[in-house]
Amino acid sequence: MPTDAADSRVEIRTLQSGDEGLVVAASHLFDGPADPEATRRFLADERHHLLVAYIDGRAAGFVSGVEMTHPDKGTEMLLYELAVDEPHRNAGLGRALVARLRDVAAERGCYGMWVLTDDDNGAALAAYTAAGGIRRGMHVMLDWTF
Repeated sequence: MPTDAADSRVEIRTLQSGDEGLVVAASHLFDGPADPEATRRFLADERHHLLVAYIDGRAAGFVSGVEMTHPDKGTEMLLYELAVDEPHRNAGLGRALVARLRDVAAERGCYGMWVLTDDDNGAALAAYTAAGGIRRGMHVMLDWTF
């Protein structure tokens, strides 16, 4: 049964340097196992944010964000990735994680936050719009793989 994000058993924690073990424990939420060196580097950088939602002490979802600064624009937050464990989907946990990252971005002086997702990813679109995201136009993403 899904757990509502307002449930008192839900705790959203911001992981920091020294929390590498918590990232490993949440690896079931990632696309693959956490790489120890990448995890250490991510958590050591104050511009990188990893928020993990716990339900009854077990990682149930996460959102990651990266602050990006440009000379003529200032600093904005890129919502890099969002994931919610299957049993807890469609209960507002994704929305709560995105809203918390939005709050972190505002507290850190970012002028905005943005995310890319696939047009057919209904769950992501629902979470992002429920947390106040506004769809703006048609975009094309190109990537390079090394």
